[in-house]
Amino acid sequence: MNFRPQSFSFLPPIIKNLLIINGLAFFAAIIFQRMGINLLALLGLYIPQSDLFQPYQLVTHLFFHDISGFNHILGNMFALWMFGTPLENLWGSRRFLIFYFITGFGAAAIHLSVNIFEYYSYINSYNISGIDSFALNAQRLLWTPTVGASGAVFGLLLGYGMTYPNQRIYLYFLMPIKAKYFVAFYGLFELFSGIARSDSNIAHFAHIGGMIFGFVLIKYWKGKQRHF
Repeated sequence: MNFRPQSFSFLPPIIKNLLIINGLAFFAAIIFQRMGINLLALLGLYIPQSDLFQPYQLVTHLFFHDISGFNHILGNMFALWMFGTPLENLWGSRRFLIFYFITGFGAAAIHLSVNIFEYYSYINSYNISGIDSFALNAQRLLWTPTVGASGAVFGLLLGYGMTYPNQRIYLYFLMPIKAKYFVAFYGLFELFSGIARSDSNIAHFAHIGGMIFGFVLIKYWKGKQRHF
């Protein structure tokens, strides 16, 4: 896409507002937790088979993060700023916002699909074998909410790698690697982790989903541009 940014902003408007909303949601969850109200349980995303599932969770889960520590939200918000800023400056705020939410929803769709498949697999295994661990795993999928902006952030990472493939990223601020290689490695790592560690608390397939939908959307935009 041959967009040319009109100017460069260190903190463009959509990035700024996403940072503010996520920050407010994080501290609201902490405050409400002390009042006996678990916002993550209310606004996190459940599979549709759960009695706790609500359609609005497809949106709200994107703005809440684990409140047991700061690593989850700080990692996501730093990546949002780092990879999102050049994209919003290049694409403009409207297109960037569309990209962010489509990759976030796409990540949720892939994550839910994998979890639903696992849920019915556990149910079938329990019905055949009677082993309690299968039933417990099925229950875990019903009652464990998913929160975080990671799916959309991984979409931004993919978008950055496709838009600036030869830009160098410094791992741990020391080791330079081209963005296209970093994205490819990270995508393969997430795929391996999702398969090898299906019981992980990390939504690896949501990350993969964000990257897939980001790839498809950028290819779609490029295809439309060639027709003008």
